[in-house]
Amino acid sequence: MSEEFISEPIVPVGSTFDAGRMAAGEPGVPREFSWRKRTFKVKKIKRSWKKTGPCTHGSGERYVRKHFYEIETGDGETMTVYFDRTSGKSKLGRERWWLFSRARA
Repeated sequence: MSEEFISEPIVPVGSTFDAGRMAAGEPGVPREFSWRKRTFKVKKIKRSWKKTGPCTHGSGERYVRKHFYEIETGDGETMTVYFDRTSGKSKLGRERWWLFSRARA
């Protein structure tokens, strides 16, 4: 299986977020999202991890910058998506969810 680097924003579908993760202080992983004019359903979260970074104001604290999720889609594909807590404004608005990579058989 080879992994293809994507790094493109995805658009969560409406109110399909996982409220259980939100209650635990994490972003609610969308149960559906669109990418390149196609909709994907999240069948299962296989694993998750976080990327941290130092405070940008000089203190010694570390903050979570990104939440990564390796998911299996309804079509059986494996993708890695992430939520970016630090993303800024773009022409399209604030892009918080990204497709990092996609595994191909």
